[in-house]
Amino acid sequence: MPVYVSLLRGINIGGHHKIKMDALKALYASLGLTDAKSHLQSGNVVFASGRKDRAKLAAEIETAIEKAHGFRPAVMLRDAAALRRIVRENPFPDAAENDPSHLVVMFLSAKPDKDAAKRLAAAYDEPEEIRISGDNATITYPAGIGTSKLTAALLEKHLGVTATGRNWNTVTKLLAMAEALRA
Repeated sequence: MPVYVSLLRGINIGGHHKIKMDALKALYASLGLTDAKSHLQSGNVVFASGRKDRAKLAAEIETAIEKAHGFRPAVMLRDAAALRRIVRENPFPDAAENDPSHLVVMFLSAKPDKDAAKRLAAAYDEPEEIRISGDNATITYPAGIGTSKLTAALLEKHLGVTATGRNWNTVTKLLAMAEALRA
């Protein structure tokens, strides 16, 4: 049975859109998703499901959260193989080893169009580096994330897709959780 990682955008941030992880896991169980386990309080859930249509499954989760909690967060889904590929193909291995909290994977709702990377590059100044691969973007924030002009909002505006980010430590932990569930 496929193992998925769901990444919810914008929950439990600054006291807004609060969902307790126990309630979130129960919601996943109510949808027939098995072995749901959460990581941190920011809407990371690893689970198994025989369903193969990621877009439909993400929409079902979004709808269930909206019905239960009164707001609809975007849900990005990746299967264990996709997460493994993200880690294996990381374009910034030095950052992963030396500064993993400032290396972020932005999980995108869709693959941006071919001109999106050029639009984004024109919209911000370095020191950040970004590489887009399919429906993910990997970004280094050597001067820190909080003061960077390369925000999720800027990314979404110029890429034309919804995004939610996780630092490298979280990405590798989610992969370990997905691998453990697969075993």
